[in-house]
Amino acid sequence: MSRLRRQLSSGTNNTVETRNLDDIKQKTGNLYESIAVIAKRANQINISIKEELHNKLDEFASHTDSLEEIHENKEQIEISRAYERMPNPSLLATQEFMEGKVYFRKGEDELFS
Repeated sequence: MSRLRRQLSSGTNNTVETRNLDDIKQKTGNLYESIAVIAKRANQINISIKEELHNKLDEFASHTDSLEEIHENKEQIEISRAYERMPNPSLLATQEFMEGKVYFRKGEDELFS
């Protein structure tokens, strides 16, 4: 298991749970700014996971177009299933944001953490 997957999936639940909007709002003082920060972090996580998945699947890719080789590759299927079981990037980003693990800033004057 890769370092990124271990870091992201440790202690994160796969199910969506309701959050108190006041708690989310407290981090930045504005609910919409908080949601924008979470969305940007979710996009970063999604890009990282997608790159990692494609790199792993490319190891098993064959560059010949034989019908026998296209049939089925069990390693690719297992890797894909493992990534499907991972928590959604938005869930990971929300958890990181609520735990104060996301660094963000607004303009040049105000710094948050």
